Amino acid sequence: MTGTDNAILRQVIVHKIGNPTRGEELKLSANALTLNDDLVKGLLNKYFLGAFNENDRYHFSHLNDVALNEVYNYVSSIFENPKSFYEQSVWLAQFLYSKSTHVKVKEGELYVAHFDNVLLDNEEVEAVGIFKSESKETFLKVFPHGESYEVAQEEGININKLDKGCLVFRKNTADGYVCCAVDATNKQNEAQYWINDFLQLKPYEDSYHNTEDYLSLCKQFITEEYPAKFEVSKSDQIDMMNRSMDFFKTQDQFNIDNFTQDVMHHEEVIDSFKDFKQRYQSSHDVAMDDDFDIHLSAVKKQAKFFKQVLKLDNNFSIYIHGRRDLVEKGLDEVTGQQYYKFYFQEEK
Repeated sequence: MTGTDNAILRQVIVHKIGNPTRGEELKLSANALTLNDDLVKGLLNKYFLGAFNENDRYHFSHLNDVALNEVYNYVSSIFENPKSFYEQSVWLAQFLYSKSTHVKVKEGELYVAHFDNVLLDNEEVEAVGIFKSESKETFLKVFPHGESYEVAQEEGININKLDKGCLVFRKNTADGYVCCAVDATNKQNEAQYWINDFLQLKPYEDSYHNTEDYLSLCKQFITEEYPAKFEVSKSDQIDMMNRSMDFFKTQDQFNIDNFTQDVMHHEEVIDSFKDFKQRYQSSHDVAMDDDFDIHLSAVKKQAKFFKQVLKLDNNFSIYIHGRRDLVEKGLDEVTGQQYYKFYFQEEK
C-alpha cells in the first residue's frame, strides 16, 4: 500500500487465537502494547499496511442487514468511542476464535490496531486494522559472549509477509465501509474462513473487480470449457489466452460484444462463453457488468496467471506470445508422434 508514511498507529493489542477443534486456547492480553519506541512503531506500520492493494476494495455484508455483521459493529464502536478499543478487541478475538474450527486453520496472533492519517484517494482517513499472523520463521541472532560471539536460534514474524489482514477505512459507513483485505495462507475455498466467515466481506462492484472477474472468467473458460466443448489444441488455447490479455491491455473500455468478436470470432464459441459467464456468476456469487472501464492495476495483477507456455512431454517448454498463424501442428505417420512446426524470420 502506498502513502503510509504519515499513518499514525494510535493503539494496538495482541491476542492469541487457537483452533478450538484441536483443543487450542483463546488467550487474551490484559493490556494494549506500549508504543514508546518509534522504530518499533515504524516496523509495525510496515508490517500492517505494506501488503494491501488499495484498488482491491471490499465492504462488510450480511444476508439481511450490514448492521448485523459482527465485525462491522465492533469496528464501528472503535470509531465512535476509541476508549472502547480494548473491549471491542476482545469481542473480535472471541468471534474469530468461534470461526477458527476448520482443520486447516492454524494457531496464531490476532492484532487489532487503530490508525489515523492512512491515505485513501488522496485523503487521510481514520482506520481500524485486524491482522493475524500464522507463519513463523527461524532467525539466527548473533550476540557478544565475553570477548567472542555466539549464535542463537529465535522464531519470529517476517514483517514483509502479512498472513491475513483487513484494513477498514472510516468511509462509506452506511455501505459497510471501504475495506482492503489480504489472505495469503488459506487460498483453498474450504478454508477461506477469514474473508467469508469472519469478516463477511463482498467486493465493491467497480472497474477493478469487473476487470479482475472477467480475466478470471476468461482463464477458466479457455482452460476448462473451451477444450471440453471444442476440438482445440493447447496452442489454440494459448492463442485465445494471448488475445484476451491483449484486449485488456490495449483497450480502455470493455464491452462484451466487442470482446467476444475480437477474441473468439466464432458464434458457437461466443455463445458458449456467454453461457459459461452466467454459470460463473452464479457459482462465484458475483455480478459482472457487460460494459465498464478497464482497470490497468487489475490487468497487471492477473497477467501473471495467464501462462503462455506450451509443455510437450517432459522435454520441451515453449513460450508462445502470439501469431497462431506461425504455428503448425501435425502427426508424423512414420513414428506416430505429434509435432509442432514454428515459422520465424530470425533467431534471437
